[in-house]
Amino acid sequence: MSAGTGSVFSMRGNVLRHNLLTALLLGPATAWLVVFLVLPFVAITVFSVGERAPEGGYQAAFTLAQYANLPARATAFWNTMVLAPAGALACLLVAYPVAYYLALRAPQRWRLILLALVVIPFWTSLLMRTYAWMYVLGGRGIPALLAYVGIEDVRLINTPGAVLLGIVYGYLPLMILPIYVSLERLDRQLLEASADLGATPISTFLGVTLRLSLPGVMTGFSLVMILLLGEYLIPTLLGGGKVFFIGNALVDLFLQSRNWPFGSAIAITLVAVSVVVLLAANRISTRLSGARRVDLI
Repeated sequence: MSAGTGSVFSMRGNVLRHNLLTALLLGPATAWLVVFLVLPFVAITVFSVGERAPEGGYQAAFTLAQYANLPARATAFWNTMVLAPAGALACLLVAYPVAYYLALRAPQRWRLILLALVVIPFWTSLLMRTYAWMYVLGGRGIPALLAYVGIEDVRLINTPGAVLLGIVYGYLPLMILPIYVSLERLDRQLLEASADLGATPISTFLGVTLRLSLPGVMTGFSLVMILLLGEYLIPTLLGGGKVFFIGNALVDLFLQSRNWPFGSAIAITLVAVSVVVLLAANRISTRLSGARRVDLI
């Protein structure tokens, strides 16, 4: 009886130490999330049901008028909901062949160097890189070259196309890396088995390579998509004030108009859209992973 009691106390002591160690390890990250994520979100939620003070800022109230006024920024929402998925899709179309070559075709001795070249643009500020595209697309860049060969009045800057180009250039590495990881883990024996069974290269790609890499595709697409929902810099510089995103509307409302409640309502709506995108991507990825396991079994 005494030995049994001692064993119970020993197990409880081990569990207590384990829980204490877990709490110590998770404590810094939890505190970080609470201070820099949870508390600001709570503050924005409170602001969103308030009113704009006469001198600007926030005035305590409880009203949903700010949410009812969301159609006033319909253009920013429309541009974001159209150009963000289009930009993510353009990134995907460019990134997949690059990731495919790096994972399945590039020589092993060059693979690390090529991956480093993919990541190197992140070593330079996005602001500087976007400014470079302003010069390339501006009057002294490509339009000047086209005018030299006789093609006049070509406008590239301050257009949705310029914004999409900047999006692809700025976010391409974030799309390449998840797809590369998914393809790099691909079992080459499955490709050989498909070829031995008489499948054409296209059938093998569609039925094996592409299908098994879809979780990486969904990860990269959702990552880029969520970041684009709050994008501000690229539309400002390459859109020239003519292509507004939700991020541009938030900057205007918080820093210029000082309408914090309306800006907070837009921010909450943006968070809700981001959550929906994440849940949809997770659901699709889970279904694809389940279908993949069934097929392999």
